[in-house]
Amino acid sequence: MPGRLPTAADFSTSLILSITPPPSAQRPTNVLVLLHGLGDTNASFTKLGQQMNLSETVCISVQAPNPLPFDLGGFHWGDDLQFDSNTGEMDVDTGFKTATRIVLENVIREGLIQKCGYRAREILIFGFAQGGMVTLQVAAEHEGEELGGVISIGGKLPLSLPLKALNKKSKTPVLVCKGSRGSVVTESAITKLKDVFEFCEIREWKKNGDGMPSNREEMLPIMEFLARRLRSMRGVPGGSVELT
Repeated sequence: MPGRLPTAADFSTSLILSITPPPSAQRPTNVLVLLHGLGDTNASFTKLGQQMNLSETVCISVQAPNPLPFDLGGFHWGDDLQFDSNTGEMDVDTGFKTATRIVLENVIREGLIQKCGYRAREILIFGFAQGGMVTLQVAAEHEGEELGGVISIGGKLPLSLPLKALNKKSKTPVLVCKGSRGSVVTESAITKLKDVFEFCEIREWKKNGDGMPSNREEMLPIMEFLARRLRSMRGVPGGSVELT
């Protein structure tokens, strides 16, 4: 039996998130958890989930736990907030112990698996930049049945990844998309990804930096990955047993 449609009551009251049901009142077979980038809120990825309009998939856009200082607006996923003394820019990789616990324990294990009845294989995560780093750490630390898949746009594995996550390769399939110039996903970052994940696909866009996909060509590998990993019950006779 597929899981039921989650509600806000299934998650900690301390979490800020939005839930977008599948189109046309379909019963959800999959969950796509969306994590925004540094300095953003969950509102932009709520809109992304609505625009993707994925069949039989409920989208949950989670807001990062920590507000930016100085009335900058937006939130960040890091355990700390540090600025580069040379450039004045914020350091995106300041540890994600709290964020990983929120996504892995509160959202996935307690909310989606225990309360709503989903299997880990039916849960996918999509993250951008700093949110992409969190998605990768969540997948690396997850134990048991593999997750449905992880998509990271311009996010690499954090430097603070626990050593226990390196003991055994994760079977959760991973797609990482990066710009061809100026990407934080360097060759050494790719090597580390392939050391941690058994199935890791790297797609390079012909652009500078690691922005979100801006055209059909850039979005295509993401939709192809989702098409391979999302499960469907439409057209399956009642009482059928899925073979895996």
